[in-house]
Amino acid sequence: MITTGRHNLITDVAGILVGHARDDRIKTGVSVVTSDRPFCASYAVMGGAPGTRDTDLLEPDKTVSEVDAIVLSGGSAFGLDAASGVSARLQQAGRGFSVGQMNVPIVPTAILFDLANGGQKDWPDGTYQSLGAQAYDAISNTFSLGSVGVGTGAMCGMIKGGLGSASLRLPTDGVVGALMGANPIGNVVDQTGRFWAHNFEIDAEYGNMGPVTDGHAAFDMSRTKIATLAPQQNTTIGVVATDICLTKAQLKRLATAAHDGIARSIVPSHLPFDGDLIFTVSTGILAPPRNDVEFATLCHYASICVARSIARGIFNATPYENDAKPAWIKAFG
Repeated sequence: MITTGRHNLITDVAGILVGHARDDRIKTGVSVVTSDRPFCASYAVMGGAPGTRDTDLLEPDKTVSEVDAIVLSGGSAFGLDAASGVSARLQQAGRGFSVGQMNVPIVPTAILFDLANGGQKDWPDGTYQSLGAQAYDAISNTFSLGSVGVGTGAMCGMIKGGLGSASLRLPTDGVVGALMGANPIGNVVDQTGRFWAHNFEIDAEYGNMGPVTDGHAAFDMSRTKIATLAPQQNTTIGVVATDICLTKAQLKRLATAAHDGIARSIVPSHLPFDGDLIFTVSTGILAPPRNDVEFATLCHYASICVARSIARGIFNATPYENDAKPAWIKAFG
């Protein structure tokens, strides 16, 4: 029987903590994924327009083997400053890669574009650094979904985007979970509001509305943001975590496989204008996979968690004044 973790969140993975911060005036926010000790990580990019910091070191051939936190931020390139706020908090806690007498926190970061969502974009200097610090200060094993953290100002083709999370218990032992900020050029639902990820829903977590009714809608580019927004304004970013011990090379493969969840839940996806990126982390608490089948199952379950997280983020998005697009609940609820 397929079951979720206790909270159906990425924090069901032993050791993982998540914090969020947002600014409703700007319509932007930051999310932080961390743990009480460093964790092994990698990543994979499938979109053509990513925005990142400190991601090259996550490749399997690079020296640094562990990181201290991962940041997902709104604000496009401005949002990369959020990592500085998180790094400052980690340094204060004595965390980081030892270099001589200094500890240097390792905080890979990815951003999404939320500069055209109706918010006021005249923020003062240090805003994203402050949001990063606030998100770190809020780390917990439970959190809300929808218009929170990096999902605060996200948009899809027709409706508001959002932040979602989901988890699954693995058939043998352990948990895999995902945290996704969905801001794609494509759509997560068909024209009736049904989610493309309907086949993977568990316990009516995003409406229990049944199968998609109009398969032809998957080919209709006129309903995407291509028709109304300039390129480089669209990204789905997230983190997949597991307590199964994995190497950086295995985490790289896990990140690649997890992107199937984006393709299953967003139509179209992985376009030249998207910056689609998934980080993968292992807290290493449980033993590594015993064979290829166990690892392949982990990869498959990760992709399902990604798809479900994206749908849950959009389903839980909250309508606010001056939104550039309606929330799902307003458009279809």
